[in-house]
Amino acid sequence: MMSQSGAPILVLNANTKRKFGHKVQLENIAAGKAIADVVRTCIGPRAMLKMLMDPMGGIVMTNDGNAILREITVQHPAAKSFIEIARTQDEEVGDGTTSVVVLAGEILGVAEQFLEQKLHPTVIIRAYRQALEDMLNFLDKEYSMPLSLDDEPKLIEVIKSCVGTKFIGRWSDLACSIALNAVKTVSIRDEGRTEIDIKRYAKVEKVPGGAIEDSQVLNGIMLNKDVTHPKMRRFIKNPRIILLDCSLEFKKGESQTEVEIVKETDFTRLLQIEEEYIQQICSDIIALKPDLVCTEKGVSDLAQHFLLKANISVLRRLRKSDNNRVARACNATIVTRTDELRESHVGTGAGQFEIKKIGDEYFTFITECVNPKACTILLRGPSKDILNEVERNLQDALHVAKNIMLNPKLVSGGGSIEMAISQSLVKKSAEIAGVTQWPYKAVAQALEVIPRTLLQNCGVSTIRTMTSLRAKHAVSGNESWGINGETGEMADMRDLKVWEPIVVKSQVYKTAIETAILLVRIDDIVSGTKKKGDDGQPKAAAQPTEESMKE
Repeated sequence: MMSQSGAPILVLNANTKRKFGHKVQLENIAAGKAIADVVRTCIGPRAMLKMLMDPMGGIVMTNDGNAILREITVQHPAAKSFIEIARTQDEEVGDGTTSVVVLAGEILGVAEQFLEQKLHPTVIIRAYRQALEDMLNFLDKEYSMPLSLDDEPKLIEVIKSCVGTKFIGRWSDLACSIALNAVKTVSIRDEGRTEIDIKRYAKVEKVPGGAIEDSQVLNGIMLNKDVTHPKMRRFIKNPRIILLDCSLEFKKGESQTEVEIVKETDFTRLLQIEEEYIQQICSDIIALKPDLVCTEKGVSDLAQHFLLKANISVLRRLRKSDNNRVARACNATIVTRTDELRESHVGTGAGQFEIKKIGDEYFTFITECVNPKACTILLRGPSKDILNEVERNLQDALHVAKNIMLNPKLVSGGGSIEMAISQSLVKKSAEIAGVTQWPYKAVAQALEVIPRTLLQNCGVSTIRTMTSLRAKHAVSGNESWGINGETGEMADMRDLKVWEPIVVKSQVYKTAIETAILLVRIDDIVSGTKKKGDDGQPKAAAQPTEESMKE
């Protein structure tokens, strides 16, 4: 900026780096593509696993897009927003994290040529927005098919196509039945409202040892706890369960409490009051004749003694989340004060309480519940790393099952839906006047990245198969033709039974295109901040170097 006298006026701090215009957009595109390349080999049944070391020396082995991107650290601001979209996808629909990154990278990539030709970013953005609208329209109106929730084989087919691309794919039948079972258990329907809270009420417990085939959904809850006293019962049929949120100990003074004792009998009296207090609490509990008491806080030795005499088993220091699950499973109410206990608070929904030793640890099983609304998924497997990966895969399967329950519409998988929408967009682009139709067509081109990546991961001739697939889709009625991810050949997805919930697909498209729009829109990056030095003078911050920006 120049003043009237011709001397330059510095607006920005002297140590600030600034990049603007064309260069920034190309750099952002390069960063997006780089991130997409990291997870590109993780799509499809022939997906590779990535092994990541974290700074603490722990390792993660996974092919879940979100888990990979969560672990890697990047410098470039555009790359960071790419990592953010995988997280969004994971939180919103739970599956499709890899596809969304690959697709967003490709959609950004096709914008490059238009920026080279000096097409204004707003034109590109307008075309992209229009394309997104049409894609969602085609997805919903033309290519989706409704599904009835009673059609269990079909539901399992959908979950299978999600699980098939994962490490757990070898045990897909088991994984599907676990996912479907768990979701059906925790779903609640009342007055037209459906609530499926997998995060809170379908807990995955990982126990190393045993084979993966031993994994199951318990019709009840499993806790990593043992009874507090060795003489308490460890096996009870049809237990009456009381859940507390208060400690069965004498209350300590809140802050520094001073007690002045005059006579020696006072001290004895003091201890006596404590005992009476605990006896009072215990008699409140014993009055309801429970078999099992679970509390989130501690239990003193004296309280154990009273409860043991009444033949009651006690579990202490449960997590709040575990307590909530037990409450939902056996139909009990968590009570915060013992003097408020009523018969209606006692949980009688469980058929059996039992403590088993698995490996080195003791686990409490509260099972055979009548209509439990919470459950535990018990995973067994050879090692901790494998269990972690199986858990991540299972989370995806659970989410897919949940998505179908909430929005029972399907589209065909295996890249077929992308090809079909791509064809429809190309046809539609002929109606668009002016220069907008080029970026619009480019989106159609970008969609082909999903089937193409599936082919690349199979290691077959990509160009030949893609050409014949395009030819196939040019004839109407072949909308469900895609790539068989196992063999890399063209196949009809209806025969292969590969389906995806519409929610996952539409979220992938929305997130990918919106992110591409966001990054095309950026035309200026200002980096570098000032910090106050010791002498009160602004001190130059560590500058990101050219190399670190390119990472």
